[in-house]
Amino acid sequence: MLSACAVGPDYHRPTAPLSAAYKSAEGWSPAIPADALDRGDWWTLFSDQTLNGLAARVAVSNQTIAAAEAAYRQARALVAEQRAALLPVVSLDGGATRSGGSGQPRSTSYRVSLGGTWEPDVWGRIRRTVEAARAQAQVSEADLAAARLSAQGELAADYFLLREADAEIALVQRTVDGYRRTYEITENRYKAGIVAHSDALQAETQLASTQSDLEALLRQRAVFEHAIAVLVGEAPGNFALPPAAWTQRAPEVPVGVPSGLLQRRPDIAAAERRVAAANAQIGVATAAFFPDITLSGSYGTAASQIGKLFSASSSVWSFGVAAAETIFDAGARRAQVRGARAAYDVAVANYRQTVLTALQDVEDQLTAAQVLARQEALLRQASAAADQAEQMVLNQYKAGRVSYVEVVTAQAAALGARRALVQTIVDRQTTAVALIQALGGGWKAP
Repeated sequence: MLSACAVGPDYHRPTAPLSAAYKSAEGWSPAIPADALDRGDWWTLFSDQTLNGLAARVAVSNQTIAAAEAAYRQARALVAEQRAALLPVVSLDGGATRSGGSGQPRSTSYRVSLGGTWEPDVWGRIRRTVEAARAQAQVSEADLAAARLSAQGELAADYFLLREADAEIALVQRTVDGYRRTYEITENRYKAGIVAHSDALQAETQLASTQSDLEALLRQRAVFEHAIAVLVGEAPGNFALPPAAWTQRAPEVPVGVPSGLLQRRPDIAAAERRVAAANAQIGVATAAFFPDITLSGSYGTAASQIGKLFSASSSVWSFGVAAAETIFDAGARRAQVRGARAAYDVAVANYRQTVLTALQDVEDQLTAAQVLARQEALLRQASAAADQAEQMVLNQYKAGRVSYVEVVTAQAAALGARRALVQTIVDRQTTAVALIQALGGGWKAP
């Protein structure tokens, strides 16, 4: 009956300010915690084989994930260490002593004893300590999942940005080639006295500025390539990702399917487990008000000859019970309990704030996904119209009906529309990655 006692409050998951549904997507609603569910290979939703191969390498070679995995193993070892305190400690002792002195006969003694001590967990201090250690191990497990999800999400975002840089580089390179031809035409027309020198200078300025933009894009691509190398555990100097076709696919969010995915977020799971650990520490601090009880016992033999060491007449035994209670500590234990309760309140507030932040993340990404989908359709229309306008103005300039200023304006507008469309496409993909991270993993449509 005494060993069944455990002082301190039993743990109950704190409430969190959840909304009945997501405002930005009809049919979505929060569900019960499900952070133990398999998140799956969510990056396959983008149908890019190169990304699939890189994501598999992240899970194996990323050093941040390796550190989080080692921390999780360390936390599990600590749980085993704390649990061992529930059982007795048994020790075996043996020895031989040879003694003598001036005028004293020499003597030899032998001894063997088996002893044990046990502190019965009458007040539940050890069990609360194990409970706290187990909750901290679950925090480390959630941190490992968070590190894995973060690394994979960062990889996907960097990969899409690199492919977008490839697309922009190809787009700007084609534009540079066109501007170069336009510059040559304008220069020849100037030399022939058909146009003013300012037209040739404007064409040269536009060509040089666009070439500068191309160099900036090459630098940006190199930065993304280096970031991907580090994420997959390679030195940037040994890693190369050649240009390839860009799969411009952003997975559609199936309405109603991911209603419980938010609860799989590892940061929410970690915050809730920290509350459980803080709750257990209240019990540990409360147990200090009660006496510590220790049971000890030993059995052994002692003799002057080895042959008599295990005879019944040489046996010795002992058994004891000890109790210790602090009578006066100037309020230290009460202060420890108050501190433990305050730490619990901190953990609860952090948990609720984590849930609120998660809800905000989901709402933000859902809104962004909807807006960007509409923007892409509009920018495709704008890009097509700008291309037609550019060609019409260029033909009019060649016919001598408009000035070169109008050509520059039309070409700049067309290039800006093309690049805006490409950037919106990659924004849709990176937003999809952010939404997957905000929900704690991917989903599969029925």
